[in-house]
Amino acid sequence: MLTKFEVTNFKNFEKTLIFDFKNIKNYKFNEECIVDGTAYKSLIYGHNGMGKSNLGFAMLDIVSHLTDKNFDKDKFTHYINASSTADVATFKYEFEFKGSSVVYIYTKESVDVLISEELIINDTLYASIDKRQSTIAKIFARGTETLNKDMGNSKVSILSYINKNSILDEEENNNIIFNEFLDFVNKMLFFRSLEENRYIGLEQGIKAIDEDIISHDNVEDFEYFLNEMGIECKLDILKIDFLNIKQLVFDFGNSQIPFFEIASSGTKALALFYFWIQRLKYNKVKFVFIDEFDAFYHHTLSFKIIEQLKKIDIQVIVTTHNTSLISNELLRPDCYFLLKNNEIKSLANRTVKELREAHNIEKMYKADSFGL
Repeated sequence: MLTKFEVTNFKNFEKTLIFDFKNIKNYKFNEECIVDGTAYKSLIYGHNGMGKSNLGFAMLDIVSHLTDKNFDKDKFTHYINASSTADVATFKYEFEFKGSSVVYIYTKESVDVLISEELIINDTLYASIDKRQSTIAKIFARGTETLNKDMGNSKVSILSYINKNSILDEEENNNIIFNEFLDFVNKMLFFRSLEENRYIGLEQGIKAIDEDIISHDNVEDFEYFLNEMGIECKLDILKIDFLNIKQLVFDFGNSQIPFFEIASSGTKALALFYFWIQRLKYNKVKFVFIDEFDAFYHHTLSFKIIEQLKKIDIQVIVTTHNTSLISNELLRPDCYFLLKNNEIKSLANRTVKELREAHNIEKMYKADSFGL
């Protein structure tokens, strides 16, 4: 899982932003939100313009050069911080897999142009390159002894190069962890709970939500999900033979109306969430960042969505503007993160006061108890 993330000089993060998932407390409630001493379910709150979305883009930047998964480059224009004199953005990821540590650091001029990379596994250099100094990569992975290490003018990541051009020793521990790392990155996902299905990572291409639900025989399950979320409805499939298509429809008994023609913004957002939660449930995702997950939800529905995410065994980060979610009933103070002025810290680390389960932390937040 991801245990720490740092980014410098990317979009609005001119100075280094550090997101530390290991800086937790010893709370005895909502313990399922912590796994191996790491915040596993996290909620980020922050005012408009603080960089919540950009933080998600930064964390998923790694997908662009280590995978062939979907990547929305339109979100990565104006890549370098406009106020900075530096010409590269720097990203640093720290992971833990099966008791082993992985540190991956890289710099870029733009989303497509890698300048340097360094991968350290269990405190040992696995591979590195700095194209400003040399085109020759340093590669110490067992099984790459005959690999051509001169990258020349290639824009390919050295990690992707190793993965695609080497037969690694599968019994060597650092190679095992290297593959765990690549698998994790391939199963990272970013999506926004808005009316369009724009996403980063995990899959390729854009799929229509209703077509996906129908093709997986999930209409009845989706209907049940909507009713559980408080949307009372009956769904069916309308076959349009002359167009050779099927449509998801609301069934009103005497009439049927296509789902997306009359669904509210909140119901459409639920459909998008349902589309992705199917992937989350069946171990296709390791890490998900959901931006503005409750943009169209009533606060009670937002609670239900978080409860759904808590049941799934993946690392989750969601962003919101909804302060009613800041509650010890849902998460815990070291899993609520506040983003402001290029700094992100949990509630637990924004006060010297000892926070307890009985505290109303939303009320404390509104009373400026966390230094905002």
